Amino acid sequence: MSETRWMMTVVWSLILVACMLVCLPLASAEKSYSFGVVPQFEPRKLFSIWRPVLDELEHRTGFKLKMVGATEIPAFETSAISGEYDFAYMNPFQVMMVSDEQGYEPLIKDSGRHLSGILVVAKDSPIQSPSELAGMYVAFPSPNAFGASILIRRDLQDVFHVQVTPIYVQTHTSVYYNVALGIAAAGGGVYSTLNLQPKKVRDTLRVIYQTKETLPHAVVAHPRVPVEDRIKLSNAFLEIGNDEKFHSMLSAIPMQSPELTNANDYASIKELNLEDFYFANVRIPRASSKDDGDKINR
Repeated sequence: MSETRWMMTVVWSLILVACMLVCLPLASAEKSYSFGVVPQFEPRKLFSIWRPVLDELEHRTGFKLKMVGATEIPAFETSAISGEYDFAYMNPFQVMMVSDEQGYEPLIKDSGRHLSGILVVAKDSPIQSPSELAGMYVAFPSPNAFGASILIRRDLQDVFHVQVTPIYVQTHTSVYYNVALGIAAAGGGVYSTLNLQPKKVRDTLRVIYQTKETLPHAVVAHPRVPVEDRIKLSNAFLEIGNDEKFHSMLSAIPMQSPELTNANDYASIKELNLEDFYFANVRIPRASSKDDGDKINR
């Protein structure tokens, strides 16, 4: 072999190796997806609940999940409707909206839990039925809290035929305190948040109404996420749900028993005719709360 030919061989070999080194990181790079979470809790609590779940999902799927939160429900909804999230966890009405707007596909829901709203009054209040609340102040955590606001306001109008004066106080905890202190005649909530209140607060309240149960929150995927990666995430959730050591971690979401779901399941939400009770792009003043760790909008 001539010296020139040998040199050319060496040069081309070096070029080939360089190309392989350049391309190697691209070939081995992890897939990364955003994961939006509806702000049921204040940001620190939301992160402390969801980051361990996402870490375990990352371990089982092999791709990165970047948690994306929002301080208010309307901001989260705007991002979801715009298709900003690859995966997201949201309430059933939001599932219906993003499915229509962006084609998001429901993947996972909780098989052990359904969602309903409750209406509470002070224990010593003479009010026995929602029909007695006409014209009175009724506290809600936010306009678009699904169980604690939308379902309750729908039933007040369509079932009991009363008009109330709503006050939006940001959190479930603030709802219960407003009722306990007599600032509001009644308030909307859900049993899971009422049960989290101190006994001295629970003992001052009385539930006078519970809405019909609906589907719970769901994990959804944007159609741009490859089908095989949607399946990976779904299977990872099921695996975690079947492992007892992760039950407390999932219960904090709360999601007691993950199961597969689909768009057909959540199509039933449209039959509830809730559109008139949804507030688009609404912002409400931030109210003070007795317990900053329990800022929940469910």
